[in-house]
Amino acid sequence: MIHMYQIDYKKPIHVYFVGIGGISMSGLAEILMSRGFRVSGSDRDKSSITEALEHHGIKVFYGQKEENITKDIDLAVFTAAIHPDNPEFRAVERLGIPHMTRAVLLGEIMRNYETPAAVSGTHGKTTTTSMLSEILINAGTDPTLSVGGILKSISGNVRVGKSGCFVTEACEYTNSFLSLFPKIGIILDIDADHLDFFKDINDIRHSFRRFAGLIPEDGTLIINSTIPDLNEITEGLKCHIVTYGSDSNSDYYPTDIIYDEHAHPTYTLHSRDLKSGNMMPDSRITLRIPGEHNIYNSMAAVAAADIYGVKRDITVSSLFTFEGTDRRFELKGQFNGVTVIDDYAHHPTEIRATLNAALKYPHNKIWCVFQSHTYSRTKALMHEFAEALTLADEVILADIYPARETDNLGISAETLQKEILNLGHPCYYFGSFDEIVNFARKNCNKNDLLITMGAGNVYEIGDALVKK
Repeated sequence: MIHMYQIDYKKPIHVYFVGIGGISMSGLAEILMSRGFRVSGSDRDKSSITEALEHHGIKVFYGQKEENITKDIDLAVFTAAIHPDNPEFRAVERLGIPHMTRAVLLGEIMRNYETPAAVSGTHGKTTTTSMLSEILINAGTDPTLSVGGILKSISGNVRVGKSGCFVTEACEYTNSFLSLFPKIGIILDIDADHLDFFKDINDIRHSFRRFAGLIPEDGTLIINSTIPDLNEITEGLKCHIVTYGSDSNSDYYPTDIIYDEHAHPTYTLHSRDLKSGNMMPDSRITLRIPGEHNIYNSMAAVAAADIYGVKRDITVSSLFTFEGTDRRFELKGQFNGVTVIDDYAHHPTEIRATLNAALKYPHNKIWCVFQSHTYSRTKALMHEFAEALTLADEVILADIYPARETDNLGISAETLQKEILNLGHPCYYFGSFDEIVNFARKNCNKNDLLITMGAGNVYEIGDALVKK
């Protein structure tokens, strides 16, 4: 699908996006438009995103038709969801128009910046990218940003800056992060996920190793030292390596961790000067987002900010004011004295991290309303899901959210329910959101904590509960 084609900011061209309404596609379209490129594209339906693009002067076609593709298009960009039988794809091929995937375009855009950073890892990418983004904005570095979620301070997922500083999330699914050109690479963690694409954990580790190998000799890899067999990932790399972890064997590590009544951590950060290797003065860091996992995310962000030359006091104050991104332990409101929180956790490791944070949050009982995401992930990690969910006092399951999948692999939410009940833990299943809402209204009591959890549309349950 990929024709070699370089994006050069000095030579703007006409780029056509097939699926321009997607959150990351629209962001890249905005970045190119700000650099004087002519941008157009198509999507199936009108949305707030496509309307915003039209407002910026971008021509959007609704419905994907062959006649939308004209000879004056210099480059076409497709999402991974577009197949060769798509009419616009066929027209692009017929007219011989150069084309590439969204991931390849992101890599091409990165090449136009002096210090592009890519944040990778199975969990925590959006939060860490957002933390680093906030720090760089406050430090006046005028960065260009491409985040995987909505960052409140920029009211969106993209910021167009004028400096040589560029920060993006780097997703491992379908190996799309191997198309990038990072000068600073971050690896937050490596866990078994996306097993509809990867064979197993070793296959995933191999991809992360290849990602680390993309960083040039004068670049830096920031990596979590608690990753098992770390040297397999880092051995023989030419770039500079900076580690963060749980103890003094790492370049960045925390001590004196305490939590406030809402599970927000405060810790002392010990770190080495990246040039001299000597220890720097300690920093006391307080976060306004809960959980131990966010201590690790923040250390990765601090290490990257140090490489960018940001003064530590700006980094510390930026982390203190950072209030998280949408769907990450997001407080939705209350009903009948019950607090409702929504979280994007959709992997056993994330569920564990979120529920451990919730245990430190004021509550009588923790109710977790979980919607598993994709049949393949549920099947591959069935027992791990069941074990992680038992951290909640009560578990309510919604139907599995199929996302891109059509084959249910012979499993359902009831299969997961059986697995949880077999562990001797209470678990309820309901076939509709309305039934879950009614059950929660009847059974949750004052001072309970209810968390809606998953990467699908489970947040609608919390929205319905807190509606006045």
